[in-house]
Amino acid sequence: MTTSCVFCAITAGRAPAKVVKEWNDAIAIVPLGPVTAGHVLVIPRVHVADFAVDPDVTGSTARRAAQLCRDLDLVHANLITSKGAEATQTVFHLHLHLVPRTAGDGLALPWDGVRMTAEGVLR
Repeated sequence: MTTSCVFCAITAGRAPAKVVKEWNDAIAIVPLGPVTAGHVLVIPRVHVADFAVDPDVTGSTARRAAQLCRDLDLVHANLITSKGAEATQTVFHLHLHLVPRTAGDGLALPWDGVRMTAEGVLR
């Protein structure tokens, strides 16, 4: 746990958040700017910067997200995380976005229609 991390403050109860579900090792909250109805963040209670730092924490956090997806009976959803600023990570505490999806929800993922050739050229 770091004192300057907003997600550490949330998981420790020192900062406000709309809590969806709590476990002993993780918490699910509504993000400040949900991209679809029902979008939640699943955050481990232990501070790890990203999914590569501690594969065990990443695995247990993904397990919680999968359980929540089943509990919410989501038929279509994305589970998304990032590592590093160039990969769109803005809070450097592991978190998984559980994003419910519906036809026509307007959320275009960044890799739609973009492909890299073997030579490393976008087409």
